[in-house]
Amino acid sequence: MSTPKVAFYTLGCKLNFSETSTIARNFEEEGYQRVEFESDPDVVVINTCSVTENADKRFKTIVKQAQKSNPDAFIIGIGCYAQLKPEELAGVNGVDLVLGATEKFKVTDYITDLTKNDFGEVHSCEIDEADFYVGSYSIGDRTRAFLKVQDGCDYKCTYCTIPLARGISRSDKLKNVLKNAREISEQGIKEIVLTGVNIGDYGKGEFGNKKHEHTFLDLVKALDQVEGIDRVRISSIEPNLLKDETIDFVAHSKCFVPHFHIPLQSGSNTLLKKMRRRYLRELYIDRVERIKNQMPDACIGVDVIVGFPGETDDLFLETFTFLNELDISYLHVFTFSERDNTPAAEMEDAVPLKVRKKRSKMLRGLSAKKRRAFYESQLNSTHEVLFEGKNKSGYIHGFTENYVKVKSFWNPELVNTKHQVLLNEIDEDGVVKIDFVTEPVLTS
Repeated sequence: MSTPKVAFYTLGCKLNFSETSTIARNFEEEGYQRVEFESDPDVVVINTCSVTENADKRFKTIVKQAQKSNPDAFIIGIGCYAQLKPEELAGVNGVDLVLGATEKFKVTDYITDLTKNDFGEVHSCEIDEADFYVGSYSIGDRTRAFLKVQDGCDYKCTYCTIPLARGISRSDKLKNVLKNAREISEQGIKEIVLTGVNIGDYGKGEFGNKKHEHTFLDLVKALDQVEGIDRVRISSIEPNLLKDETIDFVAHSKCFVPHFHIPLQSGSNTLLKKMRRRYLRELYIDRVERIKNQMPDACIGVDVIVGFPGETDDLFLETFTFLNELDISYLHVFTFSERDNTPAAEMEDAVPLKVRKKRSKMLRGLSAKKRRAFYESQLNSTHEVLFEGKNKSGYIHGFTENYVKVKSFWNPELVNTKHQVLLNEIDEDGVVKIDFVTEPVLTS
């Protein structure tokens, strides 16, 4: 029998990408050959997301694409949507197997043969059984890796299904995080992005209980000592868990970069309380000011939700004005969508979809303005760029340590190398053009 081929498709967050990569390595250890999604695979694994309604709908589209590539492909659904609505996912035409939160890391155990099923077979646990930790990291990109350090969430935000999909907050053991970081380093990858559901909660569940043997600050300090990793980014951290000590350490660390992504969700205290967030806008202002005082060139990204129930025109304007006046660099804008089994789905004063979309468009426009202003503030200054691996219309792209996207003429020898550059001007595509401070030495 020829070697079976397996392909993967990942929806959603960096955490999903890290887990897909680990699951793919498990398949390879079992004798499968990993191929591209379009390369006639025998098995297709789709790692799903359920943060937004659109992510649910995309699953069906991807299944159809997989069937076009190979009508006989054995199609498996895993991830958050698979845990929340396994029967619904199993009912999609062409789906053969659906695995929940605890089963997904043992996917090869559930494949007895590759015969298509008339209806998707479901193996899904009760979410309170998802109380153990499985470490993972992605190494598909030569430049950066996503390193999972934490999973699950104990928060009860009224709009969010993640605790229902991923279970309680739990962490990887510190020694295992460091082992994974060293393995990443040995692959020649220069940047690690820390990922999880609520990474500031790191330490909880590390030894099977709620006691914090280690804190997020302990994790940051330990990773700063790993040889061979040039950069570490903190992907997303709750403002109430981003402590002064962490900000101060990052400001003077060897490899942590001045880039923070801090969820806000609303600039209105009224809505923050309805969302059951664990802070008010005043704390958010304090976090931004602390970062900018320590690291004036730091990049700060913000998550924001528009159209939450009860968001009047005045409350939306409160958020818009708050963000406009805040010294931040870009926004990730999410249009509120009702999710089953969440308190927000039952709330009164729903915002019409047309209004939600209009407000999203306004905030995306504000994000473009903020990013442009941040890039302009960095022009005529010198930064270190790590170049990435793709030829995009004759250019190679990269990011500075503080997350300014830059480009230079394509040269394959620049891939996965760092260089001091002068930021010159913003091109018409919004990417910054550069000059090398010292011209790279080419071997060809």
